[in-house]
This record gives sequence, C-alpha cells and structure tokens, in this order.
Amino acid sequence: MADERILEIKDLKLWYKVYKGYSKVLDGVNIDVHKGEKAGIVGEAGCGKTTTVKSILNVIPEHQYIIPGGEIFYKGKDILKMNTKEMDQVRSGEISMIYQEPANALNPVFTIGQQMLDVVNYSKQGKGKNKGEQKEMVLQAIRDVFIPDPERIFDYYPNQLSGGMKQRICIAMAIMTQRDMMIADEPGTALDVTIQDQVHKTLNRLVEERNMSLVMITHSLGVARELTDSIHVMYAGTVVESAKTSEVFNRTLHPYTVGLMEAVPRLGGGGIQSGIYGAIPDYQYPPKGCRFAPRCSRVTEQCRNCKPELKDVGSGHKVACFNL
Repeated sequence: MADERILEIKDLKLWYKVYKGYSKVLDGVNIDVHKGEKAGIVGEAGCGKTTTVKSILNVIPEHQYIIPGGEIFYKGKDILKMNTKEMDQVRSGEISMIYQEPANALNPVFTIGQQMLDVVNYSKQGKGKNKGEQKEMVLQAIRDVFIPDPERIFDYYPNQLSGGMKQRICIAMAIMTQRDMMIADEPGTALDVTIQDQVHKTLNRLVEERNMSLVMITHSLGVARELTDSIHVMYAGTVVESAKTSEVFNRTLHPYTVGLMEAVPRLGGGGIQSGIYGAIPDYQYPPKGCRFAPRCSRVTEQCRNCKPELKDVGSGHKVACFNL
C-alpha cells in the first residue's frame, strides 16, 4: 500500500435541518484513506456512517443540511469547495458508490442495459466508443460479477432480478469504468448469507485487481475483519477508534469498541451476549462532552463535560478517550 493519501476527512461537522432546529449528526469526523487501501467504517445503525460517505460525493440535497466546519480532501482538493462541473468530474470518473438498497438504486422503468449504458456514456472511458463497444463494456461488467447469460440480463427490468442479482448489478455499475475509489454502503444488507459472501468476495477481488481504494461501510465486525486493511469505529457522529484491522482486534481500547466486540455472538455459545446499555443520543440535544459518556462504564466528570480528541496511542492506533 502506498503512503499517498487519496482521501482525508478533517474534523467534519454536518447538521441536518429539522423542524425545531438542527440535528447535529456529524461532530468532528476524522478519517484518512490511502491509495490502494481498503478502509472499513464500523458502528451501529444511526451513528452517521452513511451520512459521512454521502458527504464525500456531495449527494445530500443542499436544502437539507449545513456544514458548520470541516474539510474533505480528495487527491488534495477540497470537495466542499468544488463547483458543479468539478464535482461531476469526480462522480463520473474518480469515485463510484454502491448504495445500501439495490432496489432503490435501480430505476424500475428502465432495463438493466439502459441504466448501465447511461453510466458508460457519462464516463470518460465511454466517450468516443460506438454503441457496440459500449454494450460490450456493459456485458463484460455483468460477467465480472459472475451473473450468467449477460445478454439476457441486459434486457431485464430490475423487478425480474433477485435481491442478490440486483446488488451484483450495482457492483457491476460501480466497477464498469475505471475509478480510483469505490464506496460500498453495506453491500450485503438484506441478502442471505450465501449471496452476501459471494457479493463480498466479488467486491474484494475486483478492488484488488484494479488497485482501487475502498471505503466499506458495515455494522458487522466479521465483514470488516475479512475485507479491510483498516477500521474506523464510529459512534454518534464521531470516530472513537481508528487503526489497522489487526490492531483493532488484537488491542481493542475504546470502551465502545470493547462493547461491540463483546456483543458479537460466539460459536462456542456461552449464553446471550450482554450488548451495550442504552441508545445513541438525541442529535438535537447531544451530550456536552463525550457522546458515549451516558453509556460508558468508565465515565468520569471530565468525560461528561469535555470532548476527547482522537489521539495516536502508538503504531498509528488512534483513540478518543480520556481513560487510557
């Protein structure tokens, strides 16, 4: 893996506009991704994972949010300061995204082939090619995700495909043209475990073959351990622990990450796992200090009143906690 950073999210804050003010979802997110790296963002539902990656592509409608502070650098350029033309170039030729719900990502009134041809036409690689060459790009992408009889699938509508096939089509659309980074938002959600495993293996193979950087969102520590080089653990809009994947599993430090590890079911049994007491805070009225303080067994007065910074505790292992 090269030392070159392809993505830097620095102290990103994002608030959604709601009826009574603002829902302060992201509260200083810090994430780095290097060229060729597979980075995982892990955390329970509602912790801000999807909001973080959507902000990278700037696909949240402008009227829904404000950004009080922070920066997002892609290849050294601040995405938040890009104009429409520059942002379109990033979306069409630099970064691709696999969305969480394939049924929502595909338009039901157009065939698979029509939708994939639109991606080709919009890309740099598709320009200058005739219709036959563009169609072959689509068919090859379908073959790359191990879907049989791509000529037949080309003329299908999304409702004619199973959930697993829809998700693989979404992956095919994301890898059909050469990109430097791929964002995958829980690509195995709502799929049975066999299909989920196929989807993850296909994604991993294609990313490695093309030397792409990957940002993988998941709530499964098992998936993160299998597919990623580094893990960023998010809680309530903040990154609380960040390190190489092996380091996170061998030297778990933050109380929230410890709780996630203890909540994982064990093959050997041993009774029902305890889980983590409480729930994610109300983002309209978040805690004054550490956002995990109301649920933490090690909480102190300092935790309740001051926000801990994400600090390096050795070997690139970063943790946001006063009690280390």
